[in-house]
Amino acid sequence: MNEPDERVPLRWYEPAAGVGRVAGPTLLWLHGGGFFRGSLDQPEAHDVAGALARQGLAVATAGYRLAPPPGLGWVKSRAGRARGRFPLPLDDVLTAYREVSARSPEGVILGGASAGACLAAAATLRAMDEGLCPRGAVFVYGFFHPKHPRARDPRQRSRRHRRVTHAPWALDVMNRNYAGSKGSLTDRLAFPGGHELGHFPRTLVVNAEHDNMRASGDLFAAELGAARIDLEHHVLPGTRHAFLNRPALDEFATAISMIRAWSHDS
Repeated sequence: MNEPDERVPLRWYEPAAGVGRVAGPTLLWLHGGGFFRGSLDQPEAHDVAGALARQGLAVATAGYRLAPPPGLGWVKSRAGRARGRFPLPLDDVLTAYREVSARSPEGVILGGASAGACLAAAATLRAMDEGLCPRGAVFVYGFFHPKHPRARDPRQRSRRHRRVTHAPWALDVMNRNYAGSKGSLTDRLAFPGGHELGHFPRTLVVNAEHDNMRASGDLFAAELGAARIDLEHHVLPGTRHAFLNRPALDEFATAISMIRAWSHDS
């Protein structure tokens, strides 16, 4: 594992010795954190990439710029790196994508969790605009719409403390903070949901069952299906948002196996 890019931090995870590399694309993976927090060290980045590498996949994780926390525009990141709203984090992801592509003769899969899934979807669209088409896309408990759809079925909503922290109104504030303006909220490269998806690559969507963000993830999966995209969509029973930040959970291992199997077919 190393970090060769000082401007856009990249970590590379090669398959462990004795495992053997699975032939296929490299996965460029993006952590979540509401666009304003998170790092390459959190389990959702480091443990996910390490687990996939142990199963034979080549993975790179990218440290995109974070937006300031909502209402605290003066706050800097812990690493001292300047923060920035849309489109600066997306610019970082595209920079990382170009570098990973240059080192990946079999192509790149763009993927991420939560806000990282939204960024990965937007980066997929922008890469296609630039003629740099990814081999596929992977989204785990992501959200994709500027205004979070409300889950009508109470069984699909977040539970415990996330009933408050992930209340739809709070998630909408988070989105507005990232976008920075009303105009940016409607930009397809900020929130791809509800927009024309064109020739989007084959996609894996894995959502948590009890998660206020699931309504957006399910809707985006439906939009991909309506556009006749090659889609595999799963909702993991009994799961909650951010389960990839808890590597000891069974659902962590389940999602890793799904990503590995799906990526092997790309």
